[in-house]
Amino acid sequence: MPTTHIDKQRNAEEVTFDLVTKRYSILSLAAQALGGNRGWRPVWRDASPAEGYDIIVVGGGGHGLATAYYLARMHGIRRVAVIEKGWIGGGNAGRNTTIIRSNYLLPGNVPFYEWSMKLWEGLEQELNYNAMVSQRGVLNLFHSDGQRDSYARRGNEMRLQGVESDLLDRDAVRRQAPFLDFDTERFPIVGGLYQARGGTARHDAVNWGYARAASALGVDIIQNCELTGFLRDTAGAVVGVETTRGPIRAGKVGMAVAGNSSRVAAMAGLRLPIESHVLQAFVSEGLKPIIPGVITFGAGHFYISQSDKGGLVFGGDIDGYNSYASRGNMPVVEGVCEGGMALMPMIGRARLLRSWGGVMDMSMDGSPIIDTTPLSGLYLNAGWCYGGFKATPASGWCFAHLLATGRSHDTATGFRLDRFRSGHLIDEKGAGAQPNLH
Repeated sequence: MPTTHIDKQRNAEEVTFDLVTKRYSILSLAAQALGGNRGWRPVWRDASPAEGYDIIVVGGGGHGLATAYYLARMHGIRRVAVIEKGWIGGGNAGRNTTIIRSNYLLPGNVPFYEWSMKLWEGLEQELNYNAMVSQRGVLNLFHSDGQRDSYARRGNEMRLQGVESDLLDRDAVRRQAPFLDFDTERFPIVGGLYQARGGTARHDAVNWGYARAASALGVDIIQNCELTGFLRDTAGAVVGVETTRGPIRAGKVGMAVAGNSSRVAAMAGLRLPIESHVLQAFVSEGLKPIIPGVITFGAGHFYISQSDKGGLVFGGDIDGYNSYASRGNMPVVEGVCEGGMALMPMIGRARLLRSWGGVMDMSMDGSPIIDTTPLSGLYLNAGWCYGGFKATPASGWCFAHLLATGRSHDTATGFRLDRFRSGHLIDEKGAGAQPNLH
């Protein structure tokens, strides 16, 4: 293929970017501090689209960027573009509650999320970027004998698959979180299932770290480039994308667009077994350290942690109606606050600083999809429900493996698109997109 003006511009951008992309270290940070912090440069190259790539990843969130990074690093495929309709970190990546964990029950999910946890544990060193991974522990409370038995089963299954877990009694929970309401007659705290390796990470920093690392390996990250359609050949195979910045051809196209999966798939004539719902989250004013890790309420859907800035970060159920709006409704606000008050009445004294809504692509069995599609050349990463952020590293790893080899990764073999037709569901929550069952 002859060298074009765009290729020459891209090469010049790469040279300039390589000159300013340095590994962060204590020495480089000290040098910047002594220089008044005037020497910082953009951490990834804001690329212009080329005429064609080996692979295009649609969606510049955590999953899309991680996919591009692992394609370049693990499979040596560097003619890769990530197209994002807005800016990096401006979608669901900045609209979640940052929890990471692998305390799942079913065989289809446990190996995948445990692999994700292992990737989280080495992520900052691998990317040379501070993603604020904090393994402070995840504590799932239970409030009855039946719930205790259920969590005991979950913990045993985790251990059988090599994932550590601890079943705590009431006194052990009290030592961790003495501020909880243990003695309420309606929701007495009996104990909890604890995963010490779980915790939180900084959502947008994860995106920035993957973007920086992928760009340094030659991946084009193209912002403000909205997908408007797919290029098809005479046999109907997908051979590229139509965008607001012109057509871009590719050998393969991967979709990783979270809550917009149905809309993007519809452009290719596909109907997916998912629904889009709004999931609200909230953060309080900054407070002194009080929440030791992540705590979930077993008698209602409420979960809470504390950010590095001191804000209490919490959330609950999806809003219960289909929507693409990044906002929520008042009944869910009331329900989440009621759950918080039932669990820890002291939260009523905190001022609510802000709230937001992320658009979740809820699958019918509550588990994700990483698979080919009926259209040759088009691949799908979708249906993450509540679990998208914690899955980011493994999702990118497995989707990159699928795009590079055409085969499912060993930890994602259950995430097939046709399982909804064949009946091989991974019914982790027993809920899927039905809000009345959440």
